[in-house]
Amino acid sequence: MAEEDPFLWLEDVTGDAALDWVRARNAETLEEMTGGEQFARLRAEIREVLDADDRIPYIRRRGAYFYNFWQDAKNPRGLWRRTTLEEYRKDRPDWEILLDVDALAETEGENWVWQGATVLRPGYQRGLVELSRGGADATVVREFDLDRREFVEDGFQLPEAKSRVGWINEDLIYVGTDFGEGSLTTSGYPRVIKEWRRGTPLENATTVYEGKPEDVSAFAFHDATPGFERDFVGSSPDFYRVEKFLRTTDGLVRIDVPEDAQTTVHREWLIIRTRSPWTVDGRDYAAGTLLAAPFDGYLTGSRRLTVLFEPDARTSLEAYDWTRNHLLLTTLSDVRTELHVLTPAEGWRRTPMPAGPELSVAQILDTDPDESDEYLLSTSGFTEPPTLKYGYVGGDVDVLKQSPARFDAEGMTVAQYFATSLDGTRIPYFVVRPKAAGGPTMLTGYGGFEVSRLPDYSGVLGRGWLGRGGTYVLANIRGGGEYGPSWHTSAMKENRHLVYEDFAAVAKDLISRGITTREKLGTHGGSNGGLLMGVMLTQYPELFGAIVCQVPLLDMRRYHVLLAGASWMAEYGDPDDPEQWEYIRKYSPYHNVHSGLEYPPALFMTSTRDDRVHPGHARKMVAKMREQGYGVRYHENIEGGHGAAADNEQLAQKWALLYEFLWSQLKY
Repeated sequence: MAEEDPFLWLEDVTGDAALDWVRARNAETLEEMTGGEQFARLRAEIREVLDADDRIPYIRRRGAYFYNFWQDAKNPRGLWRRTTLEEYRKDRPDWEILLDVDALAETEGENWVWQGATVLRPGYQRGLVELSRGGADATVVREFDLDRREFVEDGFQLPEAKSRVGWINEDLIYVGTDFGEGSLTTSGYPRVIKEWRRGTPLENATTVYEGKPEDVSAFAFHDATPGFERDFVGSSPDFYRVEKFLRTTDGLVRIDVPEDAQTTVHREWLIIRTRSPWTVDGRDYAAGTLLAAPFDGYLTGSRRLTVLFEPDARTSLEAYDWTRNHLLLTTLSDVRTELHVLTPAEGWRRTPMPAGPELSVAQILDTDPDESDEYLLSTSGFTEPPTLKYGYVGGDVDVLKQSPARFDAEGMTVAQYFATSLDGTRIPYFVVRPKAAGGPTMLTGYGGFEVSRLPDYSGVLGRGWLGRGGTYVLANIRGGGEYGPSWHTSAMKENRHLVYEDFAAVAKDLISRGITTREKLGTHGGSNGGLLMGVMLTQYPELFGAIVCQVPLLDMRRYHVLLAGASWMAEYGDPDDPEQWEYIRKYSPYHNVHSGLEYPPALFMTSTRDDRVHPGHARKMVAKMREQGYGVRYHENIEGGHGAAADNEQLAQKWALLYEFLWSQLKY
């Protein structure tokens, strides 16, 4: 029988009693932390970084133009805009403003937050713009005319929902949304995908695919590559498995690969990345291997696969991106980036690409797979401001934009160390130390969903922590993707404890090396990293001087019935299964906080408008700890979505609260 939960009423997101409780806790925290000149100065410095006019305006090519979404002090909600490459090379490009979200919000009296646009290939004249209220995942969808720079009257429109939309042609789109009872999965995402023709009612749209109610989501998309036009549909049975089909006039043809493998199709090529070991035609392929095959031949039964990348104990595949004629690989070797070019026309010949300074990160931001072999490359490091480069495969690479330094990094050192976890596994972590050591140390990590945490630049971190004399530590614990799929899958479900043992091992290693002390060591994390913080608080309180827990999962008994929680059962397990609840219960923070113990000072932060991780997790944890006599702090942004901030003003407030809390609590 489930335990009685006396704080269940706090799950009523916008209920009067719950919001009264939130406002009271917010007032207490803000009164304590924000009244002094130091906080105001810190918040202003962070806001200055976020709004800086000389930030790199990152771009994506769509046809003849490069597109950018820009937010600053004058445009807090942002501008959707575009320019040409020739203009972009200038110090002050001439931008064509497509949509002013601030003006739209004021005109319509809505708190609109930009969530992106899907633009019709190959002409790029129409877009499906998504806007959310307050930063939620749920969006409204409106058709937009890019040439006329206005919404299309009587165009494609959808009310607020967690929809999936995509163009087929100018008069036809794929749409998955809330069509009514039974049209969503238990995770709250589209289960039914339809074709919707312009000028017809949504209720007359034709169903082309249906997933199962217990699936995470269904999908459909059209590949508009000239000469290779194809349509795909499918669904995700869980967060890591996909059933994908080619949609033909004769019916659906399954892409016959393991469900946990990732597949993409580019022109004549099928690319397969394995997530678990796979044996096919007598050949064994390790998890994390990248394979290629002619797409048409594969569908008709051929299994002639070419190995493009094989992992080893130190090296994994982080990403791959197509240009018109080449495949660009981004790999990690002990969390250090390397870049490679593969050329299928030459027997998949492999050549290296320059990747930037050591202990830094290089990322392919965009390519032009329809037309050319150009690419946009970003490089940065903990103390190296970002540089945006433009190049052609086999040609020159030149600098388009370079960000100025946001903090004084002179004398700072960056080093990588390895801690030994409880089971003997080596866990890498980075340490960024100021010239004058002795200040507080802030440790962070994530450890889930195969997300890699890389050594990139943050002006907010530099201004708010490093520039003040703090030491920063980034832990690459299991559950992430730093060493490929196995680094993640080895710490799922019943092995989740390894994530927490890894993070605790890094904390202990920092102390044993003399880099910091328990009294000077603080930690923070958000979302799955917020769960990590909850476990550190309840199971490893002796290691930390202070903890900040952001947009967290904490009540692991009910996470799967709150908002999108059901979609994560492949990661954590099913708490309704007694055997699985037994191992989940052992670390569920909400069920492992008890009175009469010594917990480090803690600040919990979340958002009312977060429709991904329910704010009830943080609310209930704080209420329970307060009832037990702990002086825990709490702040909930009424807006902001899962990022806990809807604009730069709110973002500056969030980071200032986090840094100021840790700085004030850690003894140095």
